[in-house]
Amino acid sequence: MELRDLSEHVPYRAGRGIEEVARDLGLDPDELVKLSSNENPFGPSPLAVEAVQAAAESVHTYPKAAHADLVAALAEMWDVTTEQIWLSPGGDGVLDYLGRAVLDPGDRVLVPEPGFAYYAMSTRYQDGVVDTYHLSKDEGFEQTPEAVLDAYEDHRIIYLTTPHNPTGSEMAYEDIETVARETSEETLVLVDEAYAEFTDARPARDLVEERDDVALLRTFSKVYGLAGLRLGYGLVPDEWADAYDRVNTPFAVNLPACRAGLAALDDDEHVEKTVETARWAREYIYNNLDAPTWESGGNFVLAGVGDAERVAADAQKEGIIIRDCSSFGLPECIRITCGTRETTPEAVDTLNEVIDR
Repeated sequence: MELRDLSEHVPYRAGRGIEEVARDLGLDPDELVKLSSNENPFGPSPLAVEAVQAAAESVHTYPKAAHADLVAALAEMWDVTTEQIWLSPGGDGVLDYLGRAVLDPGDRVLVPEPGFAYYAMSTRYQDGVVDTYHLSKDEGFEQTPEAVLDAYEDHRIIYLTTPHNPTGSEMAYEDIETVARETSEETLVLVDEAYAEFTDARPARDLVEERDDVALLRTFSKVYGLAGLRLGYGLVPDEWADAYDRVNTPFAVNLPACRAGLAALDDDEHVEKTVETARWAREYIYNNLDAPTWESGGNFVLAGVGDAERVAADAQKEGIIIRDCSSFGLPECIRITCGTRETTPEAVDTLNEVIDR
């Protein structure tokens, strides 16, 4: 028996973890600083930790009630119906669910290049075809409706990312509205707002109310610090009410994740500290790193260092783990996650020494 042809499925390359690097280089894990995966440097909310611990004794039960409670809280937060919240295992689950709901075999989608590899992977799982629109380094990775529309040919889904990973660039609400208005009513404009809490830019939520061809992706992995629990959700038009149960994997979001997400929504102090520190760290990196950087709306900064693979490898040897962006098609760039007020200066000092070599 042979597997189907997977040659077009480019694997998603995650940032290296502390344990992995420590083992490979023979270093003490406690002395490493991981700034490679855009995780929350403060960890999860203490309220979320308590919720996970409390849920542990009930993990023999399916999370139906916990799922409903979290959906209700999110619907109240966004002032939408519960049917408009599509809870999923991570933000990538939203991509899968919308792909199942929208794509027929052979349908074409439009994704940013560079961009999140899973847009294309999820599409190909549905036997869709992937086309790209380009974000130009020479133009500061600026996101414009013209760049999208010039590449548009009645695609079934257009993926927009704001703030964009790995560049940090943003797309204005009015520009997203233009893309939705200038494309077919049968084209879904999917706006990935995984990093939206770190910017003051207007979210695209109102477009979901005004139109039936715009959906949003949100995640608990970043500002809420729940990446290890895999929890995300989509915000979709009210007209799609009955589609979720037809595409959702049964009980895909586990009980501890649901309870942790519900608790995290109540911890405003943790969110505010996370956002404030990320904004401080961005400015620190802009002002102190000896390499060109691009302005970012996320909890990370992209920097041009020449040979990213060499810089990332040398930094690891010095205890600082950052992301070599070669897998994004940017072999001259690294991405630095915003750390704390202690770890960010340490990382910048080390990177400056490495770059200077």
